[in-house]
Amino acid sequence: MPLPPSAMPPMSRARLILRLALQDLWHDRYVSLCIAAALVAVIAPLLLLFGLKHGVISQLQRELLDDPRNLEVRMLTSGSYDEAWLDQVRALPGVGFAIGQTRSLNTQADLLRDRRHFLEGVELVPSAPGDPMLEEAGAVPEGDGVVLSEPAARRLGVAAGDTLTLAASRRLDDRPERGRLEVTVLGVLPPARFPRPAAFIDLPLLIELERFRDGHPSPRLGVAHGNRRDDYPLRYARARIFASDDEAVAGVVAALEARHIDTASRLAEIENVRAINRVLGLIFGVIAITALIGCLASMAGAFMANIDRKRREYAVLRLLGFHKPGVAAYVAAQVGLLTLVAFAAGLGLFALGSAVFNRALASSHLAAGVVSHITVVHALIALGLTLAVALLVTALSVARAFGIQPAESLREA
Repeated sequence: MPLPPSAMPPMSRARLILRLALQDLWHDRYVSLCIAAALVAVIAPLLLLFGLKHGVISQLQRELLDDPRNLEVRMLTSGSYDEAWLDQVRALPGVGFAIGQTRSLNTQADLLRDRRHFLEGVELVPSAPGDPMLEEAGAVPEGDGVVLSEPAARRLGVAAGDTLTLAASRRLDDRPERGRLEVTVLGVLPPARFPRPAAFIDLPLLIELERFRDGHPSPRLGVAHGNRRDDYPLRYARARIFASDDEAVAGVVAALEARHIDTASRLAEIENVRAINRVLGLIFGVIAITALIGCLASMAGAFMANIDRKRREYAVLRLLGFHKPGVAAYVAAQVGLLTLVAFAAGLGLFALGSAVFNRALASSHLAAGVVSHITVVHALIALGLTLAVALLVTALSVARAFGIQPAESLREA
């Protein structure tokens, strides 16, 4: 004589409940299909909507992070700052890189390759290890080595390893003089990094050029005479300052302005991305909550109606020895199985819809680079939310099923 369900081992009872749940779903497969389709109709659009939101925001944030100029906080006014002041700037919260700059008139020089390839008034940018602008250059200026921007390298017709002549002019005692230095091209910046002809050099060379223009002798530039001053103070007119990330730009701007330093930055563009993220998040949140409430009501109504339709069958289960925990497990198994099937189908439809979106957006210049995609973490969170809805449906359905008494099967027999 077979054992009643209440007397079975836990594993055997669980297998029996799962088998009965599957057989019942298959027996009412059209009803099961309708319930699963209602759930898919919510899951797939929500995943597509979130995938587009995530793709748009990820693209905008990637553009912010890929362009280090978005992290730069430029000083608009000149002053006279020493090394101690520069150390204080480097110690400010959120500052990722800072290096001193000389006066603007001393940040230009001529670059010559030969008589046919030369550039006048090229911008000289002081740099050092850790400079965000040089992350993709593969080199850092040191000594007589320079890193060129792509426009400068293209116009001069040089590449890494080539040599150039860096020349600077001055007028001393009403006589024009010209200092020269042979420099080596250590690397070339990608075109998008720096749109103007420029040469990134190390700070000691920039200071040497300033001393030369101030009338000092400069054996390094090939000029041995001048007005020597042994107490020449090292002062900076301004600094190149970069925040550590886009979240820190606002803090760096506020800290510098608190020191009465006027600045310019791309904080507005960063705030625009955050505003777009907030707006899209609000839109998605409202739509998602509305859809989940509708899904919950739809599934709960369907399962409760299904339980009412099968009151006799549930009463028979109770009569055969399925106590309330067994009935609850039976209902939970049916809800869980339909939910997992619906989520898998929704994920498949999302993948298909994303492929269509990505193919269509790839040919649009307005949405270049924007793709619809979600991460594994996003998929797991979506699955968790779906199972949470299923849990609520289970609770409502179980409460309905608990109201069915075994005697109902005898009355209807």
